[in-house]
Amino acid sequence: MSGLIIWTYDWIPKGPRGFVRDLRLRWACEEAGLPYEVRSVPFDGRETNHLAQQPFGQVPFLRDGELDVFESGAGLMHLARKSDRLMPRDTAGEAATLQWMVAALNSIEMVTVPWWVLTMTGQPDNALAGWMGNRLAQLETVLKEREWLAANRFTVADLLMADVLRVGKVRAFGDRPATEAYVTRLTARPAFRKAHADQLAHFAAADERRAAAGA
Repeated sequence: MSGLIIWTYDWIPKGPRGFVRDLRLRWACEEAGLPYEVRSVPFDGRETNHLAQQPFGQVPFLRDGELDVFESGAGLMHLARKSDRLMPRDTAGEAATLQWMVAALNSIEMVTVPWWVLTMTGQPDNALAGWMGNRLAQLETVLKEREWLAANRFTVADLLMADVLRVGKVRAFGDRPATEAYVTRLTARPAFRKAHADQLAHFAAADERRAAAGA
């Protein structure tokens, strides 16, 4: 056993299932063939019950032997160093992969998540719409010209960017055929499908436990 443990919640409401970010770490491990196990912290009391491992009370966090890593992006970078299936070992390929990972988190997700939250509060035409539209249009231009973001092959940068982009409301925002084809291609990969199914099964099993306990 590699010692890799991915920590997530023991249960969540149905809405965010399939999108909780432990999926990113599961997917990376599946792509790389890295053995791992999944453990959980209680959803109830999550604001304070695992602050020693995740100072913001979120998931996932990753344990590798004696090492704990929080934030999904940091966990992906750690896993990428374990397998060249996730990140090339040459300097140029590694740099390209890392820069696109940071771009997924800082240039795209930093805009899409706040926009999505505002739409959920009944503000679909909120002030972030123009900013997000511009960022997504810039990314569409990139994806029209290449199949993969870095190193001319699949890397963890594609995994992360596809996960950021696959939110239904984001996919439906504007007409971006290259981006849509990219997300469809990435989420058709067997490793994604397994990771996604396993996360759904994890929370479905929690439903059964809660029902049996009368929760």
